[in-house]
Amino acid sequence: MSEDYQPPRVWAPNKENGGQFASINRPTAGARFDRDLPVGRHPLQLYSLATPNGVKVTVMLEELLAAGHSGAEYDAWPIRIGDGDQFGSGFVDVNPNSKIPALVDRSGDAPVRVFESGAILLHLAEKFGAFLPGDPARRTEALNWLFWQMGSGPFVGGGFGHFYAYAPVKIEYAIDRYAMETKRQLDVLDRQLADREFVAGDEYTIADMAIWPWYGAIVLGEVYDAAEFLDVARYANLMRWTSAIAERPAVKRGRMVNRLTGDPAEQLHERHDASDFDLRTQDKLAQADATPA
Repeated sequence: MSEDYQPPRVWAPNKENGGQFASINRPTAGARFDRDLPVGRHPLQLYSLATPNGVKVTVMLEELLAAGHSGAEYDAWPIRIGDGDQFGSGFVDVNPNSKIPALVDRSGDAPVRVFESGAILLHLAEKFGAFLPGDPARRTEALNWLFWQMGSGPFVGGGFGHFYAYAPVKIEYAIDRYAMETKRQLDVLDRQLADREFVAGDEYTIADMAIWPWYGAIVLGEVYDAAEFLDVARYANLMRWTSAIAERPAVKRGRMVNRLTGDPAEQLHERHDASDFDLRTQDKLAQADATPA
């Protein structure tokens, strides 16, 4: 990297950009190969990965099931973004933007594709009449915070997370710029939670489900290994909310779905039935494989 770099008049991708995701990054959209998506037996088909954006949706689905909405049963299929699964023709048909999560709702006369995590949360909330207040003012407040996360999150992930954890070189200006913005956002949440149990008020909503996988993970030190760097302990209200959400049984289950790394007991690569949490986590599968016939 040269401090004397000057951008050309017209940018062209004439060299590998480096970093963890360099092998899959291109300045073009569309499918790169033909591959159909698998389809299970439930009306809801989720294609995702247990990144923060993916966890939003699996938490929502598990919360719906815990609340008694049996129609929320779903099949969850892993999309290995590091391998480029998101560029298969079947996935691109569901999400032209080639990003997880993506959902196909097959409960009606024709399949409905839903992409972007916020859109999926809103679709499910309206479909089941759950986790979104009916009162117009409280509904609007929840949507305020849902879309706050959708607009703010890229500064945390693509900004701070990239330059602090994934970029091939440490750039002081970039890290300082996005650390400043990330801490500002943490302060926004901490102030909002000072006199409220949940982000949008006294009711647990899709706003909490959207915000927690990103900002809760930062506070818990589970993304970017940056909790100490960002001095998250100072955000006492945010810490309280984060811990409370983390203890919800549906959240614990949702975090496991499509998880491909970490503790094998916390990895459920595919989810097709509630019993999979007891029978098909990676530790259980490895144990079964090691048991003599």
